[in-house]
Amino acid sequence: MSEICAALHHLFNELERFTFPFELSKMPRNGIYVLFEAGERAHGVDRIVRVGTHRGNNRLGLRLQEHFVKENKDRSIFRRNIGGAMLNRTADFKLDRWNRDLTSRKARDTYGPLVDRRKQEEVEKQVTAYIQGRISFVVFEMAERTRRLNLESNIISSVSWCGGCHPSANCDPIKADISQK
Repeated sequence: MSEICAALHHLFNELERFTFPFELSKMPRNGIYVLFEAGERAHGVDRIVRVGTHRGNNRLGLRLQEHFVKENKDRSIFRRNIGGAMLNRTADFKLDRWNRDLTSRKARDTYGPLVDRRKQEEVEKQVTAYIQGRISFVVFEMAERTRRLNLESNIISSVSWCGGCHPSANCDPIKADISQK
């Protein structure tokens, strides 16, 4: 698995790299994105810290905005994980509340009153600053949804099973986040 992972790392490190702010017009409408975190290395190149895609048609740009711009951890597991790592690092007792998904009306009615909105907005701003300042990415076109989802899954599997891919000792504040959403 390590040879496949190394080949993927080298391949993706050769593609055009984007950082915030980015121009959506330079990206395909459908595809897969691969994220890198500043300072993280594997296989002699920048380490893949996340692989993802989108489910709807022509939504790649919107998905990237959900990670980089829109301060809503319930629309981006990546944002939720980074915020959770930040809260965990400070031993914040509100971590369980941060991890609640308030997307559905039932969840908002049940758990919404427990949320410290000011604290959540503060953490969302920290997450945005972190992502915009430390995360870069590449994208490649994959128009057909089923192929896109299968390829995303296979890339995630290849990277996650590699023994050589792990966060550095100074990875701050997140650990590897190779997940699907």
